[in-house]
Amino acid sequence: MIARLAVIGVGLIGGSLARALREAGAVGEVVGCGRSLPNLERARELGVIDRFSQDPAEAVVGADMVFLAVPMRAMRGVLETIAPALAPGAVLTDGGSVKGSVVADAGAVFGAPPPFLVPGHPIAGTERSGVEAAFAELYRDRRVILTPVEQTAPEAVDRVEAMWRACGAEVTRMDVSHHDEVLAATSHLPHMLAFGLVDTLARMRENDEIFRYAAGGFRDFTRIASSSPEMWRDICLANREALSAMLGRFSVELADLARLIREEDGDELLALFARAREARDRYIDGVR
Repeated sequence: MIARLAVIGVGLIGGSLARALREAGAVGEVVGCGRSLPNLERARELGVIDRFSQDPAEAVVGADMVFLAVPMRAMRGVLETIAPALAPGAVLTDGGSVKGSVVADAGAVFGAPPPFLVPGHPIAGTERSGVEAAFAELYRDRRVILTPVEQTAPEAVDRVEAMWRACGAEVTRMDVSHHDEVLAATSHLPHMLAFGLVDTLARMRENDEIFRYAAGGFRDFTRIASSSPEMWRDICLANREALSAMLGRFSVELADLARLIREEDGDELLALFARAREARDRYIDGVR
């Protein structure tokens, strides 16, 4: 049971965590913090939080669990602000999509990653943002990856794992660098492809006609291009090494695909499509 949860960043991710813990009866008081006063007031009206402060240091006072759901580029500043105000025994965790930068930021602020920090990443979300988009079922049957480092206290990891399991999530643990490589391939690269495709088509002369006749597959594939541009700029920069390497590898594969089409190599195209379908059917279908 979390006596007091402080959520820094009451949007889709932070708000959904608060909602899920409330529904599970796993939290007492929820204190919210963020830059947008209307969003915080709405969060209180919706019952997502009990009270709020726009000062992160004030928001974490007396909290036994602190969850950071802020943009990657804001992480270090928030850590610097809350560090002196954290209660003894408090556990600090986050929902950032890149773990290496979080660990580096914590090391810069505390001198080394503190034992009470448990870097984490819920593999869940939608293209919507703000507390209005938050819902208690967001994490149900979804994976949450925890990336404790050498300095992380085992009891802190256990407390964060219990929090996510109370939300209905499946919790796994992973090395920090491996997490960032895996997410570069499975999450960050697809977002880059969606953003890049939509931007390319939007800059074509006949873009009105192109989008007018876009079919369901185009809409499904590009849905994630409606995600926050600011958030994805921060993710790209925070995971620049792993993501740029993955983009480079994919660009080679894409050039090879273009060659097969240009050369009318139907046999190789068929083999590629069959491999892709088989891999997706084996690893993706039925896996949430």
